[in-house]
Amino acid sequence: MMASTTDRPLVSVRSHSLCLEHRPGLGHPETAQRVGVVLDALSARAEGRWVVDRESPLPAEQDVVGALAWVHDPAHIERVRSASAGGSGWLDSHDCGVSEGTFAAAVAASGLAMQAALDLVNRRLLRAFVVARPPAHHAGRDRASGYCFFNSVALAAEIVSRSWGRPVVIADFGAFHGDGTQQHFYGRGDVGFVSIHRYPAFPGTGGADETGEGEGERATRNVPLAAGADDEIFCAAFESALEEMCGRMRPAAILLSAGFDAHREDPLGGMSLTEGGFGRLTAAAVKEAERWSEGRLLSFLEGGYKLDALAKSARIHVEELANSSVEFLKTD
Repeated sequence: MMASTTDRPLVSVRSHSLCLEHRPGLGHPETAQRVGVVLDALSARAEGRWVVDRESPLPAEQDVVGALAWVHDPAHIERVRSASAGGSGWLDSHDCGVSEGTFAAAVAASGLAMQAALDLVNRRLLRAFVVARPPAHHAGRDRASGYCFFNSVALAAEIVSRSWGRPVVIADFGAFHGDGTQQHFYGRGDVGFVSIHRYPAFPGTGGADETGEGEGERATRNVPLAAGADDEIFCAAFESALEEMCGRMRPAAILLSAGFDAHREDPLGGMSLTEGGFGRLTAAAVKEAERWSEGRLLSFLEGGYKLDALAKSARIHVEELANSSVEFLKTD
């Protein structure tokens, strides 16, 4: 595939400084440095293929909070606000440490996802990589978990699906099962969910027998892998599962929960992927997006806790996102 040749970069890389204000505690692996190293890695040698915006515009806070009620109980949203106002401690589990900036950061991460989804459905962008924190995919409807407070990926999927009345597919290649995302859509047939992950491991869900229920039967596809899975095992499983799900759902867009904690150097993931493996995973998502979704693809940073490995993997991820056989609409 060749990069699209238009007067607009194919990929919009978006972040915001409010995402740096979440401080979960001394020694916590989910640090603000993660955002910094990714943005630094992507700011060099973009050569017009993507553009990095470190202060991407956000919707008004009240609009983001209102939209979050699609995926979270209002009481949960207020619990996150209240815990953050307390300035320290944790919410729901000890891995979800909070600070005065936690609520603002979580709302900003959700706002970036919301705006990217709105720009996608209004055809202002074709692809985006949202570099935000705290991450999203473990956040359930009424509970924080696994470093996650609000599920911004689920919110983006809701926006695209509701706006177009067409299915979307979320593909999660983080080392740990995206249990929060699965919970949001388990009984629905309009949002497909594919997860490739280490199993058994935190959070204890993600068995192959978890396939959805009711209208959502067969709209969830889990591929649990033993610890230590390498590029070939992990990527082949992802390619097969994503191709199968997209063939069934015919999605209007593909969303990626892009966790890089399956890297072989990651201190938590327990998998053995290389940077090249993440490139292959991304290329598979691009292929399915171009087959079914006119190339539409949104990606969201999830895990990845070895900073050097995270930066290199995210760089390759965006390089593959910027490869395309489709052409984006030119500016007016």
